Amino acid sequence: MTVLPLSRAAVTKPGRGRIIAAVLVAFVVLAAVFRGRDTLGLVPSDTTALHRRLNDLNHWVSSNRNESPIFLYFFNEIRAFVDALTTLFQNLISQPGFGRPVPVIGWLGVVAIFALVALAFAGVRVALLLAVGFVFIGMQGLWEESMDTLALTLSAVLLALVIGIPLGIWAGLNDRASAVVTPVLDFLQTMPTFVYLAPFTLLFLIGPASATLVTLVYALPPAVRYTAHGIRSVPRSSVEASESLGSTSFQRLTGVLLPMSRRTIVLGLNQTIMAALSMATVAALIDAPGLGKTILKSLQTLDVGVSFNAGLAIVVMAILLDRLTTAISRSKTRRPSRLRLPVLAVSGVLTVFAVYLSRTYLWAAEFPTTLGATDINIGNDIARISGNAAEWVTLHFSDLTGQLKDSTTTLLIDPVQTLLVESPWWLVAALVLSLAFLLGDLRTTVISAFCVAGLIGSGLWQDSMTTLAATLIATAATMLLGVVFGVWMARSRRADLAIRPVLDALQVMPPFVYLVPFLALFAASRFTAILAAVLYAAPVAIKVVADGITAVSATTVEAATASGSSAGQIIWKVQLPMARQALVLAANQGICYVLAMIVVGGLVGAGALGYDVVAGFSQGELFGKGLTAGFAIVILGILLNRITQAAAERRRGA
Repeated sequence: MTVLPLSRAAVTKPGRGRIIAAVLVAFVVLAAVFRGRDTLGLVPSDTTALHRRLNDLNHWVSSNRNESPIFLYFFNEIRAFVDALTTLFQNLISQPGFGRPVPVIGWLGVVAIFALVALAFAGVRVALLLAVGFVFIGMQGLWEESMDTLALTLSAVLLALVIGIPLGIWAGLNDRASAVVTPVLDFLQTMPTFVYLAPFTLLFLIGPASATLVTLVYALPPAVRYTAHGIRSVPRSSVEASESLGSTSFQRLTGVLLPMSRRTIVLGLNQTIMAALSMATVAALIDAPGLGKTILKSLQTLDVGVSFNAGLAIVVMAILLDRLTTAISRSKTRRPSRLRLPVLAVSGVLTVFAVYLSRTYLWAAEFPTTLGATDINIGNDIARISGNAAEWVTLHFSDLTGQLKDSTTTLLIDPVQTLLVESPWWLVAALVLSLAFLLGDLRTTVISAFCVAGLIGSGLWQDSMTTLAATLIATAATMLLGVVFGVWMARSRRADLAIRPVLDALQVMPPFVYLVPFLALFAASRFTAILAAVLYAAPVAIKVVADGITAVSATTVEAATASGSSAGQIIWKVQLPMARQALVLAANQGICYVLAMIVVGGLVGAGALGYDVVAGFSQGELFGKGLTAGFAIVILGILLNRITQAAAERRRGA
């Protein structure tokens, strides 16, 4: 019998997927062998040397706030300016000011002004929508709280545009500036909302000024990114034509670049407003005025009805501002018709008259609760109906929800958490670096190594692993929902029309609002926090997947259909593989949103880093630990973000 030599083709190397599977199996085996060793545990009440140094920094700042030049002439001046700006907007539309018992512009004037702006830039339909929407908010009995939130949002957005548009223009015109600004924006967008609070309260104290500043920083990245993108998207031929006519750099900017990127910049304004409105409610933890305080109190008392009513007001306000800015971005510059100018003139006169009435008569200044003998305050009814519905669900489904929570915790959450928390730190680190190298490249591995070192140096390794376990579970559930509903929406126009408005409403719902009903149903637990995080992150993932599937070439799908492929085969073998980039983007965004909500989950029993951040606010001796926990969350976000992005780049290259 002759033995033939093996050719090179006959010797096949194991695929990358098999290597990753082998690494995971080896990790599980070694984790069982070395369980409980080198876990870097830390008792919740204990602190490390790093935490104590940060506590000393907090004490030094408190002692020298009114003596140190950097505070006297920099931070305190910024706080005073921002506080004056926010107070000005409050005095205009929400709080008594300038020696008056009511705001300068009452509810009737505010409604008229917004309707006039919508009529001038967006059309009659949007103007009517804004008028009806603001009246509805007033009928909820939340006019003053809503105007406080709007005042803080307007202050933050104004400052974000003043800073963000020039930065965006600079980044759009200069590659070096873009290379410097982009990593900073990535860092700011990776940071969960809660993490912003501690540094700003350290520098600017608790109050409206800190709330406005933290909202400003959170809302700044969209303004910069969209402006830079708009500038860079202007066709080169248009710029060259302007140069050939002898225009200066300033003339090219004001005459070509900014006008041609107007729509993109207004879209950036839209996203900036949405981000600011979202953060303005979270900032209630540092004494931000408005609806956030109402929601926070309802969370403390588990009042689902009040929380739903306030959350609905925020959703309505977000929809109104979104529709206004979106309509402005879609409008085209055209010569006004003969009828339009007289209509605007008459509307302007009526608006001035409405503002006069709101300054003169109490009924036009403070939103009325009755109309004659009729009670028009529907907020109590909304709160009562939603509260009764929540009580009915809790009463009739408590056994089911309890079993769901207990079984999920026992079969899924506990095993994953135990695997990461009770494994030696060096074993988990080796797993992370191995996956970073196999899914990405050497650069990804180096970045991951620095992230792991940061988690170890934070002294919060175990809490980080607990948060990582919850994040991985919530992200997996988010992606499952994203694929199921995203594919459904992409393949069915009716499904898209029915589901997308629900996703829009969920996206603008403040994080606190998600917690109250789940807390009533499942009590304070890790399961509650994970479930709220999934619901918070799912809308973004579903939209991204749906858009990715929709973008798949119709010709390719038709070819697969003609070859006899079933609907399932088209989805799994054609649409999902060709929408891989959208899936990676959905996972990336899902991780960011899940991490943001997992931190908020520290208020409802999630523990780990979320609890550390919350405890840092309430207990002075844990300030340093809470601040460190915030940065540990950022490190986790960067770690997961870089690995998923590197995996996408590798697949794109393949």
